[in-house]
Amino acid sequence: MPLHIIVCIKQVPESTEVKWDKERGTMIREGIKGIINPFDENALEAALQLREQHGGQVTVISMGIPRVIEQLREALAVGADRAILLSDRALAGADTLATAYTLSLAIRKLAPFDLVLCGKQAIDGDTAQVGPGIAERLEIPQVTYAREISLENGRLRVKRMLEEGYEVVETSLPALVTVLKQLNQPRYPSLKGLMAAKKAEIPIWSAAELEADPQRIGMAGSPTKVVKTYTPSREHHAEMIEGSPDETAEALINKLRERHLLSA
Repeated sequence: MPLHIIVCIKQVPESTEVKWDKERGTMIREGIKGIINPFDENALEAALQLREQHGGQVTVISMGIPRVIEQLREALAVGADRAILLSDRALAGADTLATAYTLSLAIRKLAPFDLVLCGKQAIDGDTAQVGPGIAERLEIPQVTYAREISLENGRLRVKRMLEEGYEVVETSLPALVTVLKQLNQPRYPSLKGLMAAKKAEIPIWSAAELEADPQRIGMAGSPTKVVKTYTPSREHHAEMIEGSPDETAEALINKLRERHLLSA
C-alpha cells in the first residue's frame, strides 16, 4: 500500500553556539547557524525507509522564518519528495499550542495522509508537546518515544521506550509517531540529491492560505509567555584542610554540619 508520510521538522540553532541576551531573556539568533532538529532527522530517515519498503511519497513541512528553506532543502537532498514552509509574520512568537495548531492546518491541507512523523522534542525547547498537540488536533492516534517502527497488513506497530523498559503498541492509520535517536542512523545526501534540492521550488504558505484563526496563531494564540530565560551560573569554591588525618576528618565533619549537610 503506497503511503503518504508527512514529516514535521524544525530549524534549531547549533547547540554549541547558543547565546543568550541576558537583559531581554531571549536567544540571540543573529549569526547563529541553523540546523535540522536532530530528532527530526531520525523522523525523516524513518519516513524514507518506510517509503522504500511500501512505496509512496514523503512530504516535509516546517514553520519559521524564510531561511528555514535551507533546512527544507537538506530534507529534499536526502530523499524527501516535497517540502513546504509555513511562514508569515502572523505566525511569529508561537508557543507549542499555537505551533501545533498551525502545523495541523497544513497537514489537513495535505490530506489524505497515512502517517505523521516528528522528533520526540526540539533541542531548543525540550517540551515534547508539539507532536502530541498535532495528533490531538487531527484527532488521530499517537505513539511517542518510538525506537522501532514497522507496518504490517495496514497497521502500524511501534516499540516505544519507557523509563524501565519498553512496550509494543499497534494502531490503525492514519497516526502520528514521535521518534527517538535510537530508531535509526540518518543518511547523508547524495550529489544528485543536493543538485536537485538546490533547484527545487519550495512553496511558502501564509496564515491566510492555511485559513487559520487569527486568535489561535502566533502571539495571539499563545497562552504561555517566557518571562525570563537564563543560563544558570555555576560557582566553585575550594578550601584546603590541613593537619593530621584525625584533625582534618574532624574539621571536615564540623564544616559539613555547619552547612547542614550532615546531621549531628
